[in-house]
This record gives sequence, structure tokens and C-alpha cells, in this order.
Amino acid sequence: MLRCDHTTSSTGFVTLVGMKTIIPSPATASLPIVGSDQRFPVRRIFCIGRNYADHAKEMGSSVDKAAPIFFCKPADAVVSDGADVPYPQATSDLHHEVEMVVALGNGGRDLTPDQSLALIWGYGVGLDLTRRDLQAQAKAKGNPWDTGKAFDHSAPVSALRTAADAHVRAQTTLQLHVNGARRQHTTLGEMVHSVPEIIAALSALFELKAGDLIFTGTPAGVAALQRGDQFHAELQGVAELTGRIV
Repeated sequence: MLRCDHTTSSTGFVTLVGMKTIIPSPATASLPIVGSDQRFPVRRIFCIGRNYADHAKEMGSSVDKAAPIFFCKPADAVVSDGADVPYPQATSDLHHEVEMVVALGNGGRDLTPDQSLALIWGYGVGLDLTRRDLQAQAKAKGNPWDTGKAFDHSAPVSALRTAADAHVRAQTTLQLHVNGARRQHTTLGEMVHSVPEIIAALSALFELKAGDLIFTGTPAGVAALQRGDQFHAELQGVAELTGRIV
């Protein structure tokens, strides 16, 4: 008989230590931490759409402050800083969307914006890579965006910096260069929903937990990426992300 330690959640989900699985257990996605040899395990990836008015406008959409739009990516979509990013299958129109990424070190549900601040563990910068042609097809039919957003390698993210060491303000700049040319640039003060508002709104829909990442929206300037393109994303004074599309 196999004996193993276990923990049981309130929903009956059992995590077993030393459990024999019928197939190999999937690896836990994780990200490096600035100044540490430890890594940050990724549980879920949440994203908010249309959080910069100029981007919503360039996409032919409007912003509804009262109804933020959320979607998800799988945790194993993360790609670490410096790694090559494979050009995805089933598309001929891969777009970049540079975003500030918030990492949660605690969880909760039905939180207020003031309560939400206590959940933040750290910050990074990432790309919400998008199969724009598939997203457009889904939007035209009123279907979910999963095929356009939640594909393999669709979430390159920098090393994370702890909130205590990150000075994130309204004036902090977020930008992306591709092959040395600036494509996107904004300040965080241009976000429609602030980080505490995003976390609070998400917590009304999902129980958030430690290990969750939140992509906080992209400014105008989204455009296509091609094989061979090199990108450099930066959240001023906090994080940098480099990579190449192959």
C-alpha cells in the first residue's frame, strides 16, 4: 500500500506528497526573482482588456469603467526573460502587447481596493502575445478569446521584483522596443482601472491565491511580430524583459 502525506482543501482537492501518478506530473511554472536564487511559482494568469483608452480606441472599441473585461492564460504559457519565443501555430498575425505584471503573495475574495493592496507580492513586465487574426474571428462571432490569447508561450514575463523594492507610481513608464525601435510607451497613470481596482474586481469573480499573476493592460501601439524580431520591454526602474521570436 502506498502511504503519503496529504493536505485537503475546503473543496475536497487533495495534494499528495510522494503520490504515484498514472502519467508524469506537469512541472510547476515559475519565474525568477531579482536578487534571489528562489523562484516564484505561478498558479494562474489573469489579464484585463481595454485598460488603456488609447489602445481601446485603436482596436475600435470603447472603455466601460463599470464593466472591466477579464480573460486568462494558462500558467505554463510563461516564458522567462532572455528565452526564445516560438512563433505560434495557426496564425499569420502575432501581436505584442506590453503590460505591467502584478504577482500576488496572498489571496482572498470579495475584496475592496484598500484590502487588495496587501495581496501584492511584487511586479514585473510582460508581453500579452496575441494571435490577432484568431481573436478577431472570435470577436466577430461573439465567441471567447481563448484561441487568440491562451496559447503556448503567450506570456513572456521578466524576473519579478518584490513590492518592497519596486517603486511603482502613476509617473512610472511602461514601454516596448522591437529591433531597437520604440513601439509602445505610456505611464501607469493612464490606466483606466488602477491595480487595487483590478484586484478587487477579480476577487469578486474568482478566489485569488498566492502565485497568481495579473497582466494589467496594454497601451496603444500594438503591432505584428515576425520571426527574428528582438524585443525589449521595460517597466521603468522595476523590470526588464528581452527575447526573440523564432
